This record gives sequence, C-alpha cells and structure tokens, in this order.
Amino acid sequence: MANWHTTFDTCAPMMTALQLHNWIDLLQPGTASDTRLFHADSSDRIRMCPEHLGQGYYQYIPLQDDLTLVILDYTLNQDFAVETTGPGDSLEFTFHLHSRTPNQTIFCPDFGWPSFAVIPAQQRFFKVELFFKRPGLVEHYQNFLDRLAPPIYDVLTSNMGAMFRSFSRHRDVSSTAEMAKMIDGLHDTCNFRPFVLPASKPTNAIWSDGIVMTHAVSSPLTKSMQLVIENILNCPYQGRTRRTYLRRQAFQLMKLRLGAMEYRYSRSVDALYVHRASAILRQEFVDPPSVEALARLVGTNRFTLNKGFHRVYGMTPFSYLRECRLCNAYQLLQRSNLSISQVAAAVGYRCRSKFAIAFRQKYSINPKTFQMQSWSWAG
Repeated sequence: MANWHTTFDTCAPMMTALQLHNWIDLLQPGTASDTRLFHADSSDRIRMCPEHLGQGYYQYIPLQDDLTLVILDYTLNQDFAVETTGPGDSLEFTFHLHSRTPNQTIFCPDFGWPSFAVIPAQQRFFKVELFFKRPGLVEHYQNFLDRLAPPIYDVLTSNMGAMFRSFSRHRDVSSTAEMAKMIDGLHDTCNFRPFVLPASKPTNAIWSDGIVMTHAVSSPLTKSMQLVIENILNCPYQGRTRRTYLRRQAFQLMKLRLGAMEYRYSRSVDALYVHRASAILRQEFVDPPSVEALARLVGTNRFTLNKGFHRVYGMTPFSYLRECRLCNAYQLLQRSNLSISQVAAAVGYRCRSKFAIAFRQKYSINPKTFQMQSWSWAG
C-alpha cells in the first residue's frame, strides 16, 4: 500500500494539512458481505471510504504471490491533494471505467518515487487494476518495450541513459532485453531524488520528453478488454475456483492491453511525420511554428498531420503543444523560485490568467497553490 501525505484543496492559497502519512489510515475495514461489491470472498481485503470523506471502496483480491487484482469505486466530497510514495516493487495495469480519463488504460511501474496528484470532488473513480510484483517484472517490461514505436523507444533509451549516468552506473543498451533489466533496476532506487543531468541532456528536454512516455504508457480501452473486465466484475464462482477464474481473466486482460499497442502503432497513419513534428514541438514549445509551418518542416500537409496526431496521440498538435508547456511548468513550479508570471512566460504563455486556467484544467489545482504546497513538502 502506498504512503500518502494528505491535504485538502479548497482553492485557497494554502491547503490545510491533515497529519496523516498513510492512505490506509483514511479507509475503514470492510467486509465481504457488503452489498456494494460485485462479488467477494473471505480472502479479499476490503477497505471503505469513511462518510466524512465520501463514499466507495477498495477491494484487494490476491490471485497469486506476485499478482493482486484491485477493484475500486469511490467518489470524494472535497478536492483531495496527495503526495504518494508507493512500495516500489510492482507494476500496475490500470483500466479506467469511470474517471477524468474514462476508457483509458495505463501501464505504470511503481519505483517508490514521490509523486503528486489531486483527486477532484464529486468525480467518480471506477477502475480495475492488476498489480504484478517483483521479482518477475523483467518479462513484462520487455513485452512492453518490444511493442513501442521505434521513435518512442529511442526517446526512452536516451532518457534512461541520462538517468543512469546521473546514478554513475550507466551501461550500453543494445536490446530491449537489456533495457528491461535497466528499468527493473530502478525499483532499487527507493531513495530517489531529482537527479542532476549531464550537460548533454538539458533538464527541460527530459521534462518535455516525459510527455512521450506519458502517451506511450496510455492506451484506449478496447471492446475486447471491456468484455474481459465484465467477466471479472461478474465472476460467478467462489473459493479456489473463483481465484483460478480471475487469474485467467487477469492474464488475458494484460495480454489484450499489450496487444493493443501493436495495433495502435503498427497501423498508425503517417506516424513518422507525427513523431518528427512532436519532437519539434517538445524542443520549441516556447515559440513554436504554426501547424502549417510544422507540417512543411516534416514534409506533409496540415490535414495529414492533424489526422496523424489524432491517431497517435488522440489530440491535435495544439493540444500536444499545451501538454508540453504544462509539463514543463509543473516541473518549474516544483524546482525553481520563479514567480507564476515568470513560469508562465518561460513555457510560452503571454497571459498569466490563461496559464492558470490551463494548469488548473490539467492538474485540478491552481499553480500558486501547487507551488506553495510543493515547497512545503520539499521542506
């Protein structure tokens, strides 16, 4: 279970900290007989959301020593800001059924590094999650890497190299198998702190390139996945038969999730143009070319480029540019002493208020509130 430093966000300049350090401290033990659950067994671990926070539950279903199925469905009464530190030894496949990003799936390693998130009030979160634990993660990482589009894999290789050089233990990587072992090694960096990058890899390049991986680990929920999830939610068995059935469905769901990556990238239209154009936007997000000029730079036209961006990223080039800017702003607010106006200008916004609106839409928190809370956490 992740450790959570917890605060409420009421859009005030500062948040009122709750002196809690573990998310489970907020949840109350539940029982397998609770009628809100789709199905349950005495071996499941049930945790309920207390009424003063909201409503809903987490249901942990152990399937084997290194695999846990989680079904969660909750809604909070107030905006909830959290800094998380996971156990650091697992890989999570998340399938969003209802959330801010519905019908999306996420491939998410847990290296135990601190992260920040805001859970908005009155937003239902209904998800199915698969947690695979070490030591058997290398195979999963290689299966993921083998399905990445070559330009995305190249970005990952470059950034991983920069990261490992900062740890003074870089080694050459010539295959996805070796890269998978490198990624698995990051689970041993539980005391990770923001690393100092060599001059050959500027910090802002790492932050912008992080957008590449954000999209690489995301994939739409397909009809085939939905059918398997329905099987999981409507499991008709109990006891050992239930566990065997759910384990079979869990592995099928993971297989479909990885297979969807191959379909997405192998059949993408004009993907090469898109990858070249997105690299330009990540480098020139402060003063980017127009869409027409961008299309000419990569050798295509505006219509084809827009179509390709929708296919590969599910968004327009302009939306991708905005993500580049906000990703960099997020890091600047955490790691610099710049004012909000200076951060806005540094990432290409001429108007502070427009920047604040965009930041709030993406991260569900005002940039000044986020900055002040980040500094208090760092202190």
